[in-house]
Amino acid sequence: MLIIAGSLRVEPAAREAYLSGCAQVIAQARATAGCLDFLLAADPLEPGRIHVYERWESAEQLAAFRGSGPEDAQEAAILDADVRRYLIAGVEAP
Repeated sequence: MLIIAGSLRVEPAAREAYLSGCAQVIAQARATAGCLDFLLAADPLEPGRIHVYERWESAEQLAAFRGSGPEDAQEAAILDADVRRYLIAGVEAP
């Protein structure tokens, strides 16, 4: 299993439009084989910050979904990004 997690920064005034533009991608990801969770969400305290969280069964399934990445307009709106890939060896209940 792997987790993709981190955050993106966009102009605060553009954040809601950015997230609305991602709705179809989120739905497509969640319908993809191997996707256990996929979320882009507004940070409640920082107006330009968007949280990224994805959970996949395998790197191969993630790669099959990825394609060419964000659309040009979405990519241009990203001011900064700190998103990492975490490989998970085991999972336990909290």
